[in-house]
Amino acid sequence: MRTVFAVLRAAAVVLTAVAVIATFTDTASRSAINPFNFFGYFTIQSNIIAAVVLAVTAYAGFTRSPQSSALLIARGASATYMIIVGLVYNTLLVGLAGGADLPWANSVLHVVMPIYIALDWVLFGDRSPLPWNRYWIVLIYPLVWLGVVLIRVGTDGWVPYPFLNFHDPALGGGGVALYCLAIAVGFAGFGAIVWALSRVRILGAPGAPAAA
Repeated sequence: MRTVFAVLRAAAVVLTAVAVIATFTDTASRSAINPFNFFGYFTIQSNIIAAVVLAVTAYAGFTRSPQSSALLIARGASATYMIIVGLVYNTLLVGLAGGADLPWANSVLHVVMPIYIALDWVLFGDRSPLPWNRYWIVLIYPLVWLGVVLIRVGTDGWVPYPFLNFHDPALGGGGVALYCLAIAVGFAGFGAIVWALSRVRILGAPGAPAAA
């Protein structure tokens, strides 16, 4: 069973890499591309993070190596980020600017991979319960990302998602602050769900002792 998990994860890594590279290449072929903008999107960053974590997890599966506590926490965090990517895009951003221009790549990054990551976490039981005293780690990356984006909105004016544009009179600083609060609550809530689901095992055996 561990080998099956590893094969599926390796395939997901390849699919993600192809989608990101194809999107970058397509964008660069049509206009000058700013790498800081392209790789500044939460979707792109989260997919890359998830692919790296999946690659390490797949390697552990192929080599029959135990998953470290750090890897287990990284898996939980990346699962949270990808679930948020899928939910936010498909409820707030679908049909708006900000998605990938290649339809198939857009679907991979915003639909296929979030669903796969969620199923991987829920169904594949090669993980141990995540410790609640490490739950706060899931909030570090999204809060840092939000801070960097808001600084860029106020300096060079780059806005990755319309609900973060405090220059928009319809939103203003107050509206963006509410969205930021909702985002933080969302990450905290879904992070808690992911942490709780680490105690549920459907397929396979645990891959490591509970993280300390």
